[in-house]
Amino acid sequence: MHVPKKVRWIPAILILAMAGASCSAQAGDALSLAQAEQLVVQNNPALFAAGKRAEAMATVPSQAGSLPDPMLSLSALNLPVDSFSNTQETMTQMQLGLSQRIPFPGKLALQSEVADYQAEAALQDRREFRLLLLRNTRIHWWNMAYLGKALSIIRHNQELLRNLVRIAETKYKTGKGLQQDVLLAQLELSNLLERELDLTASSQREAAALNALLGRPADTPIQQPRQDSPALEGSEPDIAMLKQQARHQRPMLLGRDADMQLAGTRLASAERDHYPDFTLGAAYGFRQGSTATGLARPGLASVMLSMNLPLYSGSKQDMAVDQRAAERAKAEFSVRDAANQVDAEIDAAATDLRIAKNRVRLFEQGILPQARQTTASMQTGYQVNKVDFLNLVRAQLNEFNTDIQYWQQVSALHQAEARLAAAAGLEHLSREGMQHE
Repeated sequence: MHVPKKVRWIPAILILAMAGASCSAQAGDALSLAQAEQLVVQNNPALFAAGKRAEAMATVPSQAGSLPDPMLSLSALNLPVDSFSNTQETMTQMQLGLSQRIPFPGKLALQSEVADYQAEAALQDRREFRLLLLRNTRIHWWNMAYLGKALSIIRHNQELLRNLVRIAETKYKTGKGLQQDVLLAQLELSNLLERELDLTASSQREAAALNALLGRPADTPIQQPRQDSPALEGSEPDIAMLKQQARHQRPMLLGRDADMQLAGTRLASAERDHYPDFTLGAAYGFRQGSTATGLARPGLASVMLSMNLPLYSGSKQDMAVDQRAAERAKAEFSVRDAANQVDAEIDAAATDLRIAKNRVRLFEQGILPQARQTTASMQTGYQVNKVDFLNLVRAQLNEFNTDIQYWQQVSALHQAEARLAAAAGLEHLSREGMQHE
């Protein structure tokens, strides 16, 4: 059977297009994932703000545990209003006084402890924010990696379809092909162009989000290094161990623990407010003039001790204790809720990771080889007129769509790893958090 010469070109065109899809050049300034992680820690302004807040809170305990500033007073006592003379009356004096408010023993220590727990909570909030920044950076980076692969595959597929359109047009003009083949190829090419627009828009949105995390202008171009297929390890996350690690390492849980301790200390401080505070003072009065014997009038010394009386404790201090007790109960429930939330995050991320790994294996061992074999078989059949143009195009499109789906699962795998590490309070999944199959 005679095979038209132009038809014989199709396998070569397909091979060249597939080879081009797997060989994309990358610029030397490509942003690797490690570089993105370093930049987000160094440049993210919100992380700096959280750090400064933690620094500010760390200065409060010393302030809260210090005595109030002493009070210095200067008074003119017992001045006669008829002359305002400081020598007319014996009790007229210019008084210099110093007083110090002294809280009931234990109050200052409790106030300092309250500030300590507030500072610890602020520090854990900063650590939690850093952990989530790294997680989100990895998610956006891998989304961009998938979209970049998808765009590369689609663009090479477009080139292939353009060649197929030319072949179909040539066959139609020579009377050896059908007009519907030309229209079909043109339609599929238009569909790919539309899909390219959607993926380009998604890639630009991901780039803007990633640049915002990195503290850079949203329109900063981002290029990524070439991605290879992942090396799937023969291990699965040890869920129980990761949950145990999260109890001791997840900043969110440590912060909620600090909040619970804070609430307990505030309750103790409210109970201590039933006791009075004291004010201790001393003064010295300078008198002018002389006594009847001609001697200078001596100065007068005064010592004072005062305290506040909690006479309205039923409507004030007792209510404050009830308030702080309710806040402590709320903090305890918040700790339990946070622990349950972390466990759910770990379970969900571990499930997504396991499914993504299984899908990647399925693509590598089954779907991808089968799609390529199907395309090759269709090409052979088309050359001998046993397969029509429609089935050839569909087979080729299915292969390229399969490639895109494969890289989508690779991206999902790495994103699940990022979410699992963050949920457990880890920067990276370690071997200690994995169990062998």
